[in-house]
Amino acid sequence: MSWDIHIQEYENYLKLERSLSVNSVDAYIRDVVKFRQFLGIADKEDLDPLSVSIIELQDFIEWINDLGMSAFSQARIISGLKSFYKFLLYEGVLNVDPTELLEAPKLGRKLPDTLSVEEIDQLFEAIDHSTPEGTRNRAMLETLYSSGLRVSELVGLKTANVHFEVGFLRVFGKGSKERLVPIGKTALKHIQLYRETIRNHLDVKPGHESILFLNRRGRQLTRQMVFTIIRDLVARAGIQKTISPHTFRHSFATHLIEGGADLRAVQEMLGHESITTTEIYTHLDRDYLRQVIQEFHPRS
Repeated sequence: MSWDIHIQEYENYLKLERSLSVNSVDAYIRDVVKFRQFLGIADKEDLDPLSVSIIELQDFIEWINDLGMSAFSQARIISGLKSFYKFLLYEGVLNVDPTELLEAPKLGRKLPDTLSVEEIDQLFEAIDHSTPEGTRNRAMLETLYSSGLRVSELVGLKTANVHFEVGFLRVFGKGSKERLVPIGKTALKHIQLYRETIRNHLDVKPGHESILFLNRRGRQLTRQMVFTIIRDLVARAGIQKTISPHTFRHSFATHLIEGGADLRAVQEMLGHESITTTEIYTHLDRDYLRQVIQEFHPRS
């Protein structure tokens, strides 16, 4: 079978069986296509995917390294190729996985920036609550910090999916996976205030009726608009950090872990597929503890 057929079947598998988002599927397919392009450059375009050996794969890694790709990009591409060949094994068209011995470059794990509780308060105090946008922005940021949503989940949040009576949000995350996320009373209070005083009086455009957070023209906010709102607010609050919507998600998780929350519970709330992803927040907590020892212990 040709590359085209295998790639198409792999794409169908990612969409239908793994239920990945469009962006994730595109990224996986690009990794395989890039390797196929390399085979053409290396005069091995006649080599079908079932005939590839570790030699071609190692040559490919050396090639992308020579192109100046970062260790992170190389590791991502290798992960994509491993996924493709695991699929071929799964389908029974391959008996030996040529990527099994393929090693990815070692990556240092970058800990995310977070905001302290005091900095969160600073940001909220910098909001101009006398304007419709200020009322909306307070509700949005309270929601981000109270529930740890991704920015895409925030802008796509529907009014009907805010369950005031039980204090939960119904959220659709990566790969359209649904989860229930608890949300605090303070955030719910600001959402209710925004709905009653601002949103209910907007001229909502067709197709945007179900969306909770809208711009002044009655349309769904974009992710970029949320980034801009937060960037301007950070400047007004005088906070010297690079802060994005994701910083609120990191802060949400970090403050829960520091407060003694169970790691599995935080994993569930964040919608992480693997608990390994959530464990990065325990590293943050250890760094904080190390800092306390260094600062206050007489023999540090």
